[in-house]
Amino acid sequence: MKVVLFCGGLGTRLREHSDTIPKPLVNIGYRPILWHLMRYYAHFGHKDFVLCLGYRGDLIREFFLNYDECLTNDFVLSEGGKKIELLKRDMEDWRITFVDTGLHANIGQRLLRVREHLKNEEVFLANYADGLTDLPLNDYIEEFKQHKTLASFIAVRTSQSLHCVHSDDGGLVTSFGQLGDSEFWINAGFFCLRPEIFNYIEEGDELVEKPFQRLIAKKQLSVHRYRGFWQQMDTFKEKIVYDRMEAQGKCPWMLWRK
Repeated sequence: MKVVLFCGGLGTRLREHSDTIPKPLVNIGYRPILWHLMRYYAHFGHKDFVLCLGYRGDLIREFFLNYDECLTNDFVLSEGGKKIELLKRDMEDWRITFVDTGLHANIGQRLLRVREHLKNEEVFLANYADGLTDLPLNDYIEEFKQHKTLASFIAVRTSQSLHCVHSDDGGLVTSFGQLGDSEFWINAGFFCLRPEIFNYIEEGDELVEKPFQRLIAKKQLSVHRYRGFWQQMDTFKEKIVYDRMEAQGKCPWMLWRK
């Protein structure tokens, strides 16, 4: 199952880093948050990635072209440095498609521009590149298939005013906007999508605005409310939160370590 990751934003609220590197390359420990996200998907067997590049996409390309697993994995050096034996590997079986989707394109337009790479996909996954979770991914995908909707995302509980979600008891989204109580559910990404989603996106559309409203009208948008770990990295303060978790070895998204 292919995984589309939106890596082209300017990251203006993470200015301490994004002036020099794109937000997906901001490190958590030794590796960028983008790597952590891809490793999460790979843990569940989804290793075919499509990266939607924009701002400083050249640096993302360079990161993977020059990726050296010895710098972040245990290995044995012998024969005076001539032989290197990696004790574990990260991404030898990953397949990554790099697509320039434009410097100023929004999420909906980035998705449209990789449509040709999603041919013959019954279901595909998509996500922002600045948040991590310990969501049981394949259980969520199976739930989506049972709903038989065209699109789904996870909603998390927060006090932040971002894409407030209201849904019925069956999981169908009934409204999507900015208003909510002091603590409410928001769109946290981790989209499950069917190719028919492209019939609901017009040129210029932002994915979670008009297309989602069209899906709601057709009862084709579902949501999975998740109460487990989810954390975005949209600001420098949130970057510090991640750094502290990594330093303490408390990284719930690293399911591959369990």
